[in-house]
Amino acid sequence: MQAQEVLRHLRIPELEDLRQYVRGFPTNTLMGMGAFAAITTYWFATRPKALKPPCDLGLQSLEIPGGELARRSVLNNGDSEFLTHYYDDARTMYQMFQRGLRVSNNGPCLGSRKPNQPYEWLTYGEVVDRAENIGSALLHKGHHHTGDKFVGIFSQNRPEWSIAELACYTYSLMVVPLYDTLGTEAIGYIIDRASISTVICDVPEKARMILDCISGRGKTVKTIVLMEAVDRDLVTRGKECGVEILSLKEFEATGKANHQGPVPPKPEDLAIICFTSGTTGNPKGAMLTHGNIISNTAAFLQVTAGMLNPGRKDVLISFLPLAHMFERVVEGVILIHGARIGYFQGDIRLLMDDLKTLQPTVFPVVPRLLNRMFDKVFSQANTPLKRWLLDFAFRRKEAELKNGVMRKDSMWDKLIFKKVQVSLGGRVRLMITGAAPVSPTILTFLRAALGCQFYEGYGQTECTAGCTMSMPGDWSAGHVGPPLPCNIIKLVDVAEMNYLAANGEGEVCVKGANVFQGYLNDEEKTAEAIDQDGWLHTGDIGRWLPNGTLKIIDRKKHIFKLAQGEYIAPEKIETVYNRSDPVAQIFVHGDSLQACLVGIVVPDPDFLPMWAKRKGLEGSYSELCKNKDVKGAILEDILALGKEAGLKSFEQVRDIVLHPEMFSVQNGLLTPTLKAKRNELRSRFRDQINELYARIKM
Repeated sequence: MQAQEVLRHLRIPELEDLRQYVRGFPTNTLMGMGAFAAITTYWFATRPKALKPPCDLGLQSLEIPGGELARRSVLNNGDSEFLTHYYDDARTMYQMFQRGLRVSNNGPCLGSRKPNQPYEWLTYGEVVDRAENIGSALLHKGHHHTGDKFVGIFSQNRPEWSIAELACYTYSLMVVPLYDTLGTEAIGYIIDRASISTVICDVPEKARMILDCISGRGKTVKTIVLMEAVDRDLVTRGKECGVEILSLKEFEATGKANHQGPVPPKPEDLAIICFTSGTTGNPKGAMLTHGNIISNTAAFLQVTAGMLNPGRKDVLISFLPLAHMFERVVEGVILIHGARIGYFQGDIRLLMDDLKTLQPTVFPVVPRLLNRMFDKVFSQANTPLKRWLLDFAFRRKEAELKNGVMRKDSMWDKLIFKKVQVSLGGRVRLMITGAAPVSPTILTFLRAALGCQFYEGYGQTECTAGCTMSMPGDWSAGHVGPPLPCNIIKLVDVAEMNYLAANGEGEVCVKGANVFQGYLNDEEKTAEAIDQDGWLHTGDIGRWLPNGTLKIIDRKKHIFKLAQGEYIAPEKIETVYNRSDPVAQIFVHGDSLQACLVGIVVPDPDFLPMWAKRKGLEGSYSELCKNKDVKGAILEDILALGKEAGLKSFEQVRDIVLHPEMFSVQNGLLTPTLKAKRNELRSRFRDQINELYARIKM
């Protein structure tokens, strides 16, 4: 074989120059073998190197001496103190932004775009000026860090959100995010609980929603500031409710005319009251200090030190709700380094267009988006040959992952995965997922396909955002990593579920610099969450793995007994069943009056037709959802998965109903953090549940 032919068949991108060099070689076998040897030697000398992890991946956490079986990150370097900050000049959210201003050299900071237009950017200096104007206007309206200090922000992600937030931090005021999926009753409750007198809204509809909350009820709101244009009817209605409605432009002008110098906060001062929607009862206002948020940001930087090295050229796409802490901590990582944040247009359907235009380097995601990306890739492999090539390419890159290699320049990237990488803008180098469990199969595939550092974290609002995160270089799935350097973790016995700390299993409890200060004006709920020794009880059940990482295996809250006395943890079962290809969502139900479980399944609208066709079943999505044979095939598939996962017979559903509409925040079946509202699901599907049990008893 000629040397050129050897090179052409190898198709190793790194050897393009060498291919040109040997194009004129003689064609005899000896020279061909010599060229092949040279190629092989060159490839081994230049093959990709594994990312050097920051610790021994076989020992990622250590047990702390002195009892309780608590564990800490090995990155604490034996120091018993929790990590509180990463940079000495950034110990509050205000200082964090000031540092970003300095290191960016007043570079671009916040960007937004209109349809089919490029991004337009505000500089760090412009953001600071506008924040001081808004903050001065708040003081002019009577706000003060020792008195009326809570300011509501009711808006989608956009530059004005972050500017208003910085305005509060500049003058030691506190942000209270609101979001419309809470509903008017919950928003009215939050306004009362926090005594909010000023709300900054993005659109008139939200201003009207605030007026609906306070109309005739003597609420505390006195001023509504609107980012969009203000109409006369709205102003008139506001006056009728005793509320002044102003445009943000007017408000900034008032602040500029009455400018006051910054009143910077201290690390121990409250920064934000983040109300968690919960699945039952009224929202609870988690009180988080500047120190809480900075410690969580610092922990992420400590874990990725030397791997990520964020800088001025980094760009974050902001689309996950700013009303929740996961997005806010990631944005802190960006701003503290003088990098840029580009906001999506506000319509999730246009996110892919925003990604292509912005070309972000940092992309925080949630599992539901990952599921859609995974389904999209596989739906395009619609012939046996394409599916074989996709599987083969994945196996090759998965083998590299297992050796610690994370890259996007292999031949498999150029041939197979380039399209999905380009769909995200082509420059993503960091992804992080949290907020809910992600399938190990999906996480591993997307790590291979996207070829960027891809971390999974675990936490909740009460520990700011995260308390564990996977380590650089550990690209295995099925765990959420070791404790972050800002906290320690212990597991506590849950005897009724047979989880014992002595066996390395139990309720996950967190103590550290990122643990919140309690719930606003609610001592009873605070005492339920934080015990007398300062441990936050998460309600999640975890298991320590041999390498010191944590695996979330169950949920303590949503357990119930069946008629025969067996305890059931439905979320564990749902996690198993969600691995089924045609299943998008599932709700498992049972109670103490019944001896078995039933389920409501929402099939995946993108995947179901293709999956059903392989089984000889055809029709539209709605027709397939009504097809008894389709239901039987899905039931068979999830039961097989349950058996494979070791579910006991009483943990398996006896029957299911197929439902064509996704559970969502909009229809009231998911919380804004995409957790199932079990009470609402039970009420919504009561008739179907009763019919299932009636059929089972026949």
